[in-house]
Amino acid sequence: MVLKATAHDIAPILQIGLRSGVAALLVWMTMALRGERMRITDGTLGPGLVVGGLFALEFLLVGEGLRHTNASHMAVFLYTAPIFAALGLHWKLPSERLGAVQWLGIALAFGGIAMTFLGRSQGTGSSKDMADMLWGDFLGLLAGVAWAATTLVVRTTTLARAPATQTLMYQLVAAAVLLLMASLVTGQTHFNPTPQVWLSLAFHSLVVSFASFLAWFWLLTRYQASRLGVFSFMTPMFGIVFGAWLLNEPIEPNFLIGAIPVLLGIVLVSGGRWLDNVVCAFQRLYSRP
Repeated sequence: MVLKATAHDIAPILQIGLRSGVAALLVWMTMALRGERMRITDGTLGPGLVVGGLFALEFLLVGEGLRHTNASHMAVFLYTAPIFAALGLHWKLPSERLGAVQWLGIALAFGGIAMTFLGRSQGTGSSKDMADMLWGDFLGLLAGVAWAATTLVVRTTTLARAPATQTLMYQLVAAAVLLLMASLVTGQTHFNPTPQVWLSLAFHSLVVSFASFLAWFWLLTRYQASRLGVFSFMTPMFGIVFGAWLLNEPIEPNFLIGAIPVLLGIVLVSGGRWLDNVVCAFQRLYSRP
C-alpha cells in the first residue's frame, strides 16, 4: 500500500532494493550483538542462494506489478502464497499433508482466481487499461508463487535448522543487490526525497523487511506453514479497504466476487487441519454404539 502511494516519487523496485539493503544492515547488527556469524559452510549456502533469488524475484514482480494494477489487487494475489505453499509442502513433508477441508479451500481459491481474471468487466476503462491491469494482477499472482517457493525451500532444506537471522540475511542481501541492479537496467531510478518517501523507507526497512520478516522466518522453523498462513489472511482484506480509502482505488464488483472465494480458500487451507480434526472427532463420537 505504501509502495503504491509513493510510487510517483520513488520507483517501487528501487524502494524495495533500498529497504532490503538497510534491513540487511540491521540484521547484521543484530547478529553482531548476539555474537552470531554467517556460517556459509554449514550446508545452507546453496539453499540460501536459492531463497535469495526467489525473494528478489518475488519483489521484482511486486514492484513491476504495482506499475500496472491497484495495490488492493496486488495484496489479494500476493497473499495467495499459502495456497501454493500448502500444495508444495503436501508432497514434500508428511506433517503438512492436506485434509479434505484444505483441498476444498484450494478449489475455492483457484476458482476465485479464475473468476477475477475471466469475469472481469471492462467498465469505464479502455481495453488497453483492462489488459494492463490484468497483466499487473498476473505478476502479483506469480509473486505469490515465488513467495510460496521460498517457504518450500526454507521448510525442506538445511535452512529449516538455521537461525532466522541467517535465512533472512541471504534474502535481504540478494534482494538489495539484484533489485538495485534491476532498477538501473530498467531505468526505474527516479527518487524525489519527500518526507513521505523517507517515512516509507523507514517503515519498510524497520517494520516490514527487518522485524516482520525476521519473525516470520523464525516461526517457519518451528510451526507448520499451513497453520501460519491464517495470520496472513487479514492482509489482503486490509489491502482492499485501505486501497479504496487512502488511494481512492475503485473496488470492481467482479474482482470482489472473485476475491471472496480466494480469501475463504486461504482461511480453509490455513485452518483446515483444525477443522478436519473437529470433523473426525464428531465422526468418532457419533459412530460409537
